[in-house]
Amino acid sequence: MSKINPSLIVSDGCGNVVDIEEYYAVGMSGSCRIVDIPSDEWIPLPNGSWLMELPGRLPVGRDRDSGEIITLEPDESEKVVAVAAFVAPAYTIGYHAAWETLPKAPVLPLYAYAAVGWHDGQFYVPALRVDDSIRQDPSQFSADRIDMAAETVLQKYPDNRLVNHLVNNCALTYHCPAALNYLLNRWEMPLPTSQVCNSACLGCISLQKDSGVCSAQFRIEFTPTAEEIVEIAVPHLETAPEPVVSFGQGCEGEPLMNAQLLINTVQGIRRRTSKGTTNLNTNASLPDIVARLREAGLDSMRVSINSVRKIFYNRYFRPQNYSYENVLESIRVMKEKQGFVSINLFVFPGFTDQPEEVKILEKLIEEYQIDMIQWRNLNIDPEWYWEEMNPVEQEGIGVRNMINHFKEKFPDLLHGYFNPSLK
Repeated sequence: MSKINPSLIVSDGCGNVVDIEEYYAVGMSGSCRIVDIPSDEWIPLPNGSWLMELPGRLPVGRDRDSGEIITLEPDESEKVVAVAAFVAPAYTIGYHAAWETLPKAPVLPLYAYAAVGWHDGQFYVPALRVDDSIRQDPSQFSADRIDMAAETVLQKYPDNRLVNHLVNNCALTYHCPAALNYLLNRWEMPLPTSQVCNSACLGCISLQKDSGVCSAQFRIEFTPTAEEIVEIAVPHLETAPEPVVSFGQGCEGEPLMNAQLLINTVQGIRRRTSKGTTNLNTNASLPDIVARLREAGLDSMRVSINSVRKIFYNRYFRPQNYSYENVLESIRVMKEKQGFVSINLFVFPGFTDQPEEVKILEKLIEEYQIDMIQWRNLNIDPEWYWEEMNPVEQEGIGVRNMINHFKEKFPDLLHGYFNPSLK
């Protein structure tokens, strides 16, 4: 295999990108630390990814001849803007794009900004496929099938408000892959329920206040009844391949805030079917409720964490009326009751792979017998995140190396991107 050193990609500020052959692409890790990306970590840009130009940011690359790190400056006749890639689901990125931020540059929207380059006629990114499931691959979605399925589902459940939300908002407006899969009667089905949250997450995609960035989507505007949820969850669990139904979606707050609704719903589902997996995506803030949900029949819980270091967890999640210790207690309770626990780990190159973070994550896995790590890219402006976290600089071991380390150290630990079907 030939050595891959992709050329630097830049934009002209009008949406057109070109490669600059005399420079090769570099990455950013941690606090704007410019690094060379190992040749074996570049992969062709996955289908379903896209490129983004980064306003107020100049591209940075390494001169192939001199070896110097160079910031490309615009001139009177030509504008240059830095470019990054947003990588498709099921892939975890290893390095952010490298750039130099100009004064008064806006905060970047809530995406993950992977390095990108051009090699042998195609775009490349430093990323690793962490889940073999094809459930969110673009090849699995046909616009014609989706339109027909949407019409069928709306006609079947004309008075179900949750169906209307999943179809018209989630599937047809935001093109949420989970909602699209619900329409196509397969895999994981979303069950949003909550308008409120007891976290004020820095990178919340459904509610931003005075941050300078927009929410990626709006929250659900009503609270469905248990009957509305059970009416559509049970048929999915009984007929879909590898069926999962999940509380806790991007279009809602924290589902545990509707504790009795979730308990009633899980009980209602399990009275009618034993098939499939009932799952909770959560901040795990209320261990007593987690225990009751498990007793009601909840099968699995995915806990979102940006850091296993309490100080950084608090700086990102900004918990209201709960503590990091409550999160750990929820994990303990779920495992004690023989439930399945995944960590939804928000991966940030140069932070998540710091030796101290890796060491504490090892202890968490060992002590609580975690079943799975979902290696999810953290969608946030890297400079904003680093400023808010304000960690001591530690050179990371590399995201790919970190994942491989955990595979070797914990051979029974599952790795992925999606909630697994357990039944």
